Amino acid sequence: MNESPSPTSESTNALLNKLRAAVLGANDGIVSTAAVVMGVAGATPDNQAIATAGFAALIAGALSMAVGEYVSVSSQSDSEKSFIRKEKQALKLDPEGEEAQLAAYYESQGASPETAKSVAADLSHSNALRAHLRMHFGIDEDDLNSPVQAAVASLFAFTAGGLVPFLAVILAPDTAKLPVTFCAVVLALAITGYLSARAGNAHKGRAIVRLIIGGALAMGLTYAIGALFGTQLH
Repeated sequence: MNESPSPTSESTNALLNKLRAAVLGANDGIVSTAAVVMGVAGATPDNQAIATAGFAALIAGALSMAVGEYVSVSSQSDSEKSFIRKEKQALKLDPEGEEAQLAAYYESQGASPETAKSVAADLSHSNALRAHLRMHFGIDEDDLNSPVQAAVASLFAFTAGGLVPFLAVILAPDTAKLPVTFCAVVLALAITGYLSARAGNAHKGRAIVRLIIGGALAMGLTYAIGALFGTQLH
């Protein structure tokens, strides 16, 4: 019999998903802010212009990330609440039919008819709504995502990542500004790649290499475009 996910495994998966989202948000902050400061640095050596552009990219990106996450999780939450209302109504109108449906599900998973009926009866007696929500939708009424929490988490994750290239570019000496920023970004990307791979139980080396190559390409291309644009202006 293939059992449905236990509360412990569901909580672990939810935690891992949140960790992955945080790491990816930080990665977005690193890459997008680094690309902006590198692009402006390619166009002009003016430190104030570079710092201003980097700060604007950091704030705008963090706010955009937060708003996007809020809208996305709000839509998901609305759908989940709709599922809950429909399931409550179904249980109210036809509890016997819903219990039979639950028994049929466990029987389809490999349980004997007697065991399936027994499990369905126990679950229906203890918490029928939870059992049906997990069976149909894989959700828990007591563990729905909060749009506000998701937005705040995304904002902080993006900001934490974006601060790496921003602080590197404004604190490094003028003669070493670009290499210091590049090295700081590569190191930050290696860390986020490692953490994302560890959270997803994936190959750490490949994840790190992918992020470093992607970040390096983004910085290189935006620097080249900035340098070309700056040359044309002069």
